[in-house]
Amino acid sequence: MPVRLHHRSWGSPDADPVILLHGGASDSSTWEDAGPPLGKTWRVYAPDLRGHGESEWPGEYSLELMRDDVLALMDELGIARASLVGHSMGGAVAYLLTLDNPERVSRLVLEEAPPPVPLAMPVPQRPEGPLAYDFDVRPAIIQQLNAPDPEWWARADEVAVPTLVISGGPASHLPHRTMSEFAARLPGGRLVTIPAGHRVHAAEPDRFLETVMVFFSE
Repeated sequence: MPVRLHHRSWGSPDADPVILLHGGASDSSTWEDAGPPLGKTWRVYAPDLRGHGESEWPGEYSLELMRDDVLALMDELGIARASLVGHSMGGAVAYLLTLDNPERVSRLVLEEAPPPVPLAMPVPQRPEGPLAYDFDVRPAIIQQLNAPDPEWWARADEVAVPTLVISGGPASHLPHRTMSEFAARLPGGRLVTIPAGHRVHAAEPDRFLETVMVFFSE
């Protein structure tokens, strides 16, 4: 069952909607630099995904549940169709939403989103002290990324919406070659490399914004 999501927003309610989805161990505050510039042209929403920030921490986590939460938020806000920008885990959520609900997505940006192939990612140790997210999210999602549903890769050719795959280049822990192969499988896909590591929007904010805004304006 979907949970209620806290979200931030920028821009005119009458503008075309864009939804920003953060990565794991993060929350919507990661978009505080990107949201206002994007809000000059679009209506921007940035939710805290379940188990993160000020959204509910129900203790049950999966990419599919997060997908359903975002769809429920879109329904509650009256958003029939939006462009999605997802970083890392948020990119995987955005991809699954597009895969199963293509009519709800105008354009898709996958920033350092793990390609849906086995990745052998280690589960980190829980950091000391209080966290702004439920640590139980981490092993649940990493387990899915390490053993993804084979259909997620096999059905990539069904994602026909214009899709921009942003790779952080050699400094990222994600395999650049596989990301390139993933982008090539998407009928509307293209790959752009910004050699900034995994958090492109934080490390190279100006270049990230320029790349996304040009893509959205095409």
